Amino acid sequence: MIHHLNCGTMCPFGRRLVNGEGSLLAFGSMVCHCLLVETDDGLVLVDTGFGTADLREFSRRFPLWFRVVCLPRLDAREPAIRQVERLGYSPADVRHIVPTHMDLDHVGGLADFPDARVHVHQPEYDAAMRRMSASEKSRYLPVHWAHQPKWEIVGSGGDDWFGFQSVRVIGDRVALIPLYGHTRGHCGVAVRRDDGRWLLHAGDAYFFHREVHADPWCPLGLRVFQRAAALDNTSRLRNVARLRDLHAAHGDEVDIFCAHSPDDFARLSAG
Repeated sequence: MIHHLNCGTMCPFGRRLVNGEGSLLAFGSMVCHCLLVETDDGLVLVDTGFGTADLREFSRRFPLWFRVVCLPRLDAREPAIRQVERLGYSPADVRHIVPTHMDLDHVGGLADFPDARVHVHQPEYDAAMRRMSASEKSRYLPVHWAHQPKWEIVGSGGDDWFGFQSVRVIGDRVALIPLYGHTRGHCGVAVRRDDGRWLLHAGDAYFFHREVHADPWCPLGLRVFQRAAALDNTSRLRNVARLRDLHAAHGDEVDIFCAHSPDDFARLSAG
């Protein structure tokens, strides 16, 4: 079974610029869409959103630009560990964590699962550890891995997955799909469902659900933010085009969604 979790709600100002509807003077809505996957080798968490320590120490941990622009709601019910517990599991049941990338709003919950193995693509791990640019210094927060996680660094190479490179991380159930651009080692995470079809968590490869539709569109605010945040915008746009082609050719086999779309989350969490 696959559970869809929102592990962090953000409410940036200017709803029409973020959600494509409503007033410019209203607050928008974004989620941190994570997956909890039941496997024969325990639970797998894809992305973690914000952790419990993030909520306690938010103003100390997070840079001013993120606090002002994204306006997280900081709901104590949303960290992944609390949702895992409400589903009847122990945090120790989470055996694996697979981040799409290591930005501050995607790995904040790592420390809540200290016994889990954290599977990270080598280029992303290197970028997070080195923090070579000003942008990377503000988006990768070493406090999120100060507890010294059990890293499983995943190299390149692997199988073909619908025309994309695929690097298996957990049997034939979970694989990393390199989608560089937003960060140096950004990946999608493909999860095979029980019926044989796939979910592709595209992370921050794009931000608005309609960007992979046949008639792509994205609100102005998100277009500007994506361009500003991308380490390699040319690669990012190329990968969005590839995802659009994947959706057109294999939409009945692969359900693609991104990390921050409330529309995607509502559709998938409804069952």
